[in-house]
Amino acid sequence: MISDETEAKAWIAARFDGAAMERLERLAAMLAEENTRQNLVSAASLEQVWRRHLVDSAQLLTHVSRETPGEGLWLDLGTGAGFPGLVAAILQPKRPVWMVESRRRRIEWLESVCDDLELAQACVIGQSLEAVESRAAAVISARAFAPLDRLVALSARFSTSDTLWLLPKGRQAGDEVTTLTGWRHAFRVEPSLTDPESGIIVGHLHGTSRTRSSGGHA
Repeated sequence: MISDETEAKAWIAARFDGAAMERLERLAAMLAEENTRQNLVSAASLEQVWRRHLVDSAQLLTHVSRETPGEGLWLDLGTGAGFPGLVAAILQPKRPVWMVESRRRRIEWLESVCDDLELAQACVIGQSLEAVESRAAAVISARAFAPLDRLVALSARFSTSDTLWLLPKGRQAGDEVTTLTGWRHAFRVEPSLTDPESGIIVGHLHGTSRTRSSGGHA
């Protein structure tokens, strides 16, 4: 378990190069500055920005490296302040990353960060999720975007049986997986490196169950 900023920085430095660390440092500074103008994250969390936001996002890549070879599209839903989308783009400079966000001020900030950090492969999709054109993703992530049942219903059209879902959740992660009905899936809960009470829902969606299909849903 990573408990402080020193451990958080060391965890990333041991796994990624100096260029990535420099970009993450710049992202942290830009986040703190922008947070004085709009409430991107809680002010208290900025005191532990490496642990609470940067490593909390970066830890998802440990699952990607094991389960999703290649560099297909990473789709981050309801990206908000850019977590985990911006971190994913910084740490995977060859993978296209789409960040879906509908709030105008956040869209403008995300675009400015992508420009400043020269994240050419990252794209901010300034629309509601319902309006985004369907496209198969290699990875789907969402951090505090919606309960699992609603998230899957909204996002299944972006998923194939090979798509890896990475969903940081709180202490209710296990309950959300257990109570998910109407879908054939292989979701499990992995422990978070940054919060002993949180879990990460990891796995694959294989389609609708017979019960859900017979009810007329996609």
